[in-house]
Amino acid sequence: QVQLVESGGGLVQAGGSLRLSCAASRRTFSNYHIGWFRQAPGKEREFVAAVSWSGDTVSYADSVKGRFTISRENGKRTVYLQMNSLKPEDTAVYYCAASRVWEKYDSWGQGTQVTVSS
Repeated sequence: QVQLVESGGGLVQAGGSLRLSCAASRRTFSNYHIGWFRQAPGKEREFVAAVSWSGDTVSYADSVKGRFTISRENGKRTVYLQMNSLKPEDTAVYYCAASRVWEKYDSWGQGTQVTVSS
């Protein structure tokens, strides 16, 4: 497993931007696929975006396509989630997760709060 730490959350007005970071502890970070998920109060956790270990493959939830961009810098053991045109419905705790098998996540971070005001 790999330890993950999210950062970059905060309070932003609708239409604004934030960039989340997911930093990993292991040197073998480049072997892991990374996903971003979010959970709003009273709702189930939902998939947001994912990037393969190489960065060649990315996937997005329909609700964020065209607004969010996932990327990674393996040399810095970090994955980013650039969030633009934020909406109040994007308000949630955002988590990153790692997997050795695509979409089979087994390591999770502690989460970072994103709040979008209207």
